Amino acid sequence: MRTKTPSGWRLAGRPGRISQALTVAIVIGAAVAVLAGCSPKKDDNAQASQSASNVTLTPAQLQHIRVYTVNRSKFHKTIEANGSVDFDNDQATSVLAPFSGPVSRLLVSPGEKVKKGDPLAVVDSPDFATAISTYSKALATAKTSRKLADTDKDLVEHDGIAQREARQAETDAVNAEADRDAARQALVSLNVDPNTITDIQQGRPVSRIAGVIRSPITGTVVEKLITPGQLLQAGTTPCFTVADLSRVWVLAQISGSDLASVSLHDSAEVDTGIGSNKLHGIVDNISALVDPNTRTVVARVVVENPGDFLKKQMYVRVSVQARQESSGLLAPVSAILRDDENLPFVYIAQRDGSFARQHVTLGYRAGGQYDIPYGLQVGNRIVVDGGLFVQFMQSQ
Repeated sequence: MRTKTPSGWRLAGRPGRISQALTVAIVIGAAVAVLAGCSPKKDDNAQASQSASNVTLTPAQLQHIRVYTVNRSKFHKTIEANGSVDFDNDQATSVLAPFSGPVSRLLVSPGEKVKKGDPLAVVDSPDFATAISTYSKALATAKTSRKLADTDKDLVEHDGIAQREARQAETDAVNAEADRDAARQALVSLNVDPNTITDIQQGRPVSRIAGVIRSPITGTVVEKLITPGQLLQAGTTPCFTVADLSRVWVLAQISGSDLASVSLHDSAEVDTGIGSNKLHGIVDNISALVDPNTRTVVARVVVENPGDFLKKQMYVRVSVQARQESSGLLAPVSAILRDDENLPFVYIAQRDGSFARQHVTLGYRAGGQYDIPYGLQVGNRIVVDGGLFVQFMQSQ
């Protein structure tokens, strides 16, 4: 109710009620504003719900879509691994100094091919003089002892000496001959020329002989570890490394997840990354130990090396073709798409003719197909051509 006052009209009633009415009006206005502000979020949710719905195409659009029926298939895995080249240790050897003395001449350089018995270096060794002297004395002693034993044997037959003396003479002759043979073997171990040994046996004079370090195998000199003037110690100083490079080892680093797929005698392909040169090999050993640094297991691949193309410590890429057969649900690579979070998915044809998005887990890639361990079932019909168009239509 309003009443007239000198200054104008005023509301009749208590001031407290007026304040309460104003407060209610303010609260209602704020609520309306909040609801109005929330309305765009409802639209976003509706749009998101719409984008997650199935996609239905017109008959004309379906002409550009090709589907593939998923079935369980068998395949052979190809394991990819990094590797490094090493010598075939069954065809490589470290040449140790067979005698002591200073090096006087080097006869070969790294990279040269040698045959078994070829000279590698010359050493001024006192061991040769000692060995030749020992052999000459052993020859003379053995010859004299044998002559005495034969004489005593003849005397025994004519009762010239006692049987005991004849037996002792025979024992001395046998021992002398054993010493002679051991002394000769010492010369052979020192790689003394057989013609020189023959000269000693026939009593011909022998000039001062220099020690010659010879190659124990046919191959390539890959390391030279001595220099002229260096003092060698017999049996301990490494001088050269000779290796047959016609065949090498490639040590492939196999991860734990792939180890079950690699077996002995599996075929392998070695890619050097240099041109298109790829070499064939066979897995002949799988290590029983795990590398503590890389947590991988070494699979040794024997590779033929024409032209000595592969070098020690060269890094290569190894592809091991598993003989063990695997099976799984295979989907063509063209069927795999990625969402906004980079997660793989495919489109599956539904009974009503629409297409639904299905996230999948990618396993091993077998050529142009992926093994799908999770997300698909046998009989699913997935889009393999036109998936990007379906994805575009879903986003509209």
